[in-house]
Amino acid sequence: MSKDVIIAADFAGREQTLRFLDKFQDEKPFLKIGMELYYAAGPQIVREIKSRGHKIFLDLKLHDIPNTVKKTMAVLSALDADIVNLHASGGCAMMKAALEGLLRPDGTRPLLIAVTQLTSTGDQMLRDELWIGHPMDETVLHYAKNARDSGLDGVVCSPLEAGKVHTVCGRDFLTVTPGVRFAGGAVGDQVRVTTPYGARQLGSDYIVMGRPITAAEDPVEAYRRAYAQFVKGECE
Repeated sequence: MSKDVIIAADFAGREQTLRFLDKFQDEKPFLKIGMELYYAAGPQIVREIKSRGHKIFLDLKLHDIPNTVKKTMAVLSALDADIVNLHASGGCAMMKAALEGLLRPDGTRPLLIAVTQLTSTGDQMLRDELWIGHPMDETVLHYAKNARDSGLDGVVCSPLEAGKVHTVCGRDFLTVTPGVRFAGGAVGDQVRVTTPYGARQLGSDYIVMGRPITAAEDPVEAYRRAYAQFVKGECE
């Protein structure tokens, strides 16, 4: 299975996003469009970035009743994103409905992955605020199995859990992992983190990196550094 680095394009609007992309003359990096950019620029930003030759992970994390999610996924499927997602905590009926909504008339669909637990969530929050009594690893693996059994293609999880997800759900079940930082870099609001090379060693299929690349003095060089570590396996 090929690996790739996904840049989180967490920008406030269209112009800022396109200025960032214009820095890349020799690469067409895989991009994540999240809620901030999507809500600011609308679905047209997905079409525009796609027309530039980029793959897109549309990270809107749907979580609603099954019928609403099904209808919404039908709308998102028409945008031709490569990956879309939802929250596994919405349950199996919701995940199965999402798959139905994504299926296009020609039989194709984007990959669908489920968020297990956000990388900003730690064990104390899981227990004290979410009232989930099982440890983080057990919770993530349970949600991953639910996603697999519902027919999804993979999950969003911490790199620390990627290998365990593969063990339980199979090697072809995708692990898309945020919470990746360069060695010595600021952790920010993430709790369960590792480096690009560390994520490779732990079994991640895709890593998602935002601020370490987008806020870097030289974003192109930062992207190449992440790519070299994660895809090529070059250890710093």
